[in-house]
Amino acid sequence: MAAALAFYRRLGLDIPEDADTQPHVEAPLPGGLKLVWDTVDTIRSFDPEWTAPKGDHRVALAFACDSPADVDTVYAELVRAGYQGHKEPWDAFWGMRYAVVQDPDGNAVDLFAQLSGSAGQ
Repeated sequence: MAAALAFYRRLGLDIPEDADTQPHVEAPLPGGLKLVWDTVDTIRSFDPEWTAPKGDHRVALAFACDSPADVDTVYAELVRAGYQGHKEPWDAFWGMRYAVVQDPDGNAVDLFAQLSGSAGQ
């Protein structure tokens, strides 16, 4: 739990430090959404047959960065901190600077910012 929460704190989520030892943690997001983490023991307490997914990730979270340069900075900081980079920053054909890093559980986390002069800017 602590490793996962440390990763998401680096991306700006407000998660109290004492949550690191909890079996269930929630981080409120805008619009009434929540990002929730459970330990394997917690999941198995209500779903004893649960097994970890195999293969590639099933979901990806996307975090907006302040600028295209910030995508590069955040990606480099996460990789330097020991997290696994998946796709180094690139200028995507859809008009954004984009990168993908993996959280400690292997989930894809996208970093993005609108490129100057692109639609939606």
